[in-house]
Order: sequence, then structure tokens, then C-alpha cells
Amino acid sequence: MWQDEPGARTGPERTRDVVLKSAREQIAALNTMDPARVDAGLRAWLDASTGALRQQLQQDEPQNRTKIGQSRTAADATVTGAAVTSLDARAGKAKVIASVQVKLALQGGSPTLQRKRFEAGTSRTPSGWKLESLTAIPAGAR
Repeated sequence: MWQDEPGARTGPERTRDVVLKSAREQIAALNTMDPARVDAGLRAWLDASTGALRQQLQQDEPQNRTKIGQSRTAADATVTGAAVTSLDARAGKAKVIASVQVKLALQGGSPTLQRKRFEAGTSRTPSGWKLESLTAIPAGAR
């Protein structure tokens, strides 16, 4: 398993760093939503994804838009830790695990914190590394 090490900058280490940085940003984006800016949030979800995950998000967009509008709950996610668990640079595929803290705030209410863990599949695309899968890891697993 590779940890986040900012000092490694050449060859496979450089690729790993790029994968890790991209995955951290995209996992945070897929766990963040401001009900006052639904269009921007849904666009950020699509920008962070590729393949089957992107197709599912596109398919679910009308339902997601409705649910977000009804919930009036803002979610602001921060990836607190992440590691690349596998990397095949030639195939353009990588797996990342991440720990995420999500601050939830119901309109007019006090914020609460949730902690989540995810495994993400990433794929290299013409516009950079994107998430192709995002799976919650249940508490107590791994």
C-alpha cells in the first residue's frame, strides 16, 4: 500500500501522487452538496466521474435533484486520509481507500459530523484520473 508522500516525484511515484490527489478531490466532491447550488453540485459529481459511475449519476440526476431540494441539508466533505492500494499505470487503473469526514447542516440547524470510509476505483481519461466506482466500506470491515 502506498501512503501520501509528497517527496516522491518521478516515474510511478509521480503517477501515484497524481492518482491520490485526484481521488481525494473527487471523493470529497461526490460527498459534498449545497442545496442552494444544486446545478453546480451535480455538475461537480459528473466532472469527478467516468464510466459506469458517471452513467449512473446521469441516470439518477432527476431523482437526486428532487431529493436534494427536499432535504435542505448541506453536506461538506473533507478527505481526512487516503492511500493508493493498487496502481496499474499501463492500464490506467488504480484503487484508492479513503476516510472522509462529512459536515451535515440542515437549513437553520446545528451541523453534525459523519465519518465514512470508501474504496474508489479510478481510471485515466483524456481529462485526467476520474472515479469509475465509489463503494462505502462498512464500519468494522477491512
